[in-house]
Amino acid sequence: MHEQLLIKHAVGGRTFIDSDRQPISYTAEPEAESGRWAFAVTGAPELEGGELLKWKSELNVFLFRNFEDGQPTVKIWFYVQEDTVKYDRTERRLTFAAKSSIAYVPQQFGYM
Repeated sequence: MHEQLLIKHAVGGRTFIDSDRQPISYTAEPEAESGRWAFAVTGAPELEGGELLKWKSELNVFLFRNFEDGQPTVKIWFYVQEDTVKYDRTERRLTFAAKSSIAYVPQQFGYM
């Protein structure tokens, strides 16, 4: 399975992070105790200027899971908790949490 992380501005659609186009590393893990998803992103030069943090209340976060065995792509849309969005300049790491998510298969939606 190949996984792609996208972090976009919800209103304008601007892409801040795209793991397929940027040399980043990330983790996206469910937290059993809180029921949230915890994210950590490192290595994105776009984070240095703080532009993403200006829009932390308007972020869309997606994981695309692409399977090699012919299964359809699964898209997971996460609802970010704005108060959890933090950037550690020393570690060059963005962290945030998502309180809920919706997983769906994009090809099941659309026009015929």
